[in-house]
Amino acid sequence: MIITDPLQIDGAEISWFAPLCDGDDDFLGNRNPDYKSSWENTSKIVKTADALGYRNVLCPSSYQVGQDTLAFVAGMAPLTEQINLLAAIRCGEVHPPMLARSIATLDHMLKGRLTINIISSDLPGTTLASTERYARSREVIEILKQAWTQDEIDFQGKYYHYKLPTAPIKPYQQNGGPLLYFGGYSPAGVDLCAEHCDVYLMWPETEEKLQGLMENMTKKAAAYNRTVQFGLRVHVIVRETEAEARDYADALLSKLNLDLGNDIRNRAQDAASLGVARQSQLREEADESYYVEPNLWTGIGLARSGCGAALVGDPDQIVAKLQRYMDMGIRSFILSGYPHQQECELFAKLVLPRLKTVSLPEVFGRIPKTTPNTPLGNGKRY
Repeated sequence: MIITDPLQIDGAEISWFAPLCDGDDDFLGNRNPDYKSSWENTSKIVKTADALGYRNVLCPSSYQVGQDTLAFVAGMAPLTEQINLLAAIRCGEVHPPMLARSIATLDHMLKGRLTINIISSDLPGTTLASTERYARSREVIEILKQAWTQDEIDFQGKYYHYKLPTAPIKPYQQNGGPLLYFGGYSPAGVDLCAEHCDVYLMWPETEEKLQGLMENMTKKAAAYNRTVQFGLRVHVIVRETEAEARDYADALLSKLNLDLGNDIRNRAQDAASLGVARQSQLREEADESYYVEPNLWTGIGLARSGCGAALVGDPDQIVAKLQRYMDMGIRSFILSGYPHQQECELFAKLVLPRLKTVSLPEVFGRIPKTTPNTPLGNGKRY
């Protein structure tokens, strides 16, 4: 099956990662306090990514460790100029009408440089079946869309019941508001993305397995008369030579206590998810050096939950690998490395100038040509 791109995107969204959740280190599992998640450290990484030409930056969410995502994004709004911010939202954590207002406010602060990553994990201290979590997320998304595009929220669901005017919560972005990114592997999650979201984010897999995920999502979205773009969240280690890159990958594990690595992986809210299980399976399929296919190294998953593999190689190899992904139909890449500041700079020096990059909100037509004087329901304006 060929993955078609109705938007005919020429290039890809190349993004970096803001380690809000205490996930930065010089050696995996080392817990160096110099890399602790803090406003100073993380804001520096985002400002660097902005200055170097990355098009978006994922700002993740976690309860156990890290900083508040929406507060961090708000703080970065006046400190960045070009880069979009991809704010992770845990559905159910915030009263949906107030969440719609918060997102719309951020969107105006950023002049449309806001994208949203929909998260359906259990909320801290709660346990809900997967199908129930995705059902709750579906209701949150439908309420957000009503708030952003209609004069009234009129919603009667299992979890939420509202009949409210939508002023003053119209976003800066037009044609539906901020783009919704989504990652999930269960049937309920795939169906939610197919019906409501714009970009389906995948974690590293072999190219064959990625193609299968994309084909399934394309079919599911077509059943809703929709198309979905595809993204890949993956780490990267690039050096002048492949030998240097592989040596650096090995060095990242040189101080790892495997028991500590297991503890780090298991502390996350989503540690038991299907996606995390697939990352573990990928590592089991790898060779003795943790490579599951050329230039795809799974060793990084020994010390972290979630995305558990990295692209490793010289600049030509990394460009070629990314181009293969783009030929498959992937148009968004969320990259990261250890430590994040150093690897952000290295990738920008060795690879980024060789890639044609795009801003997906602009491609989707969400950014107005001129600054809107957005009317609110009560006649007032921002």
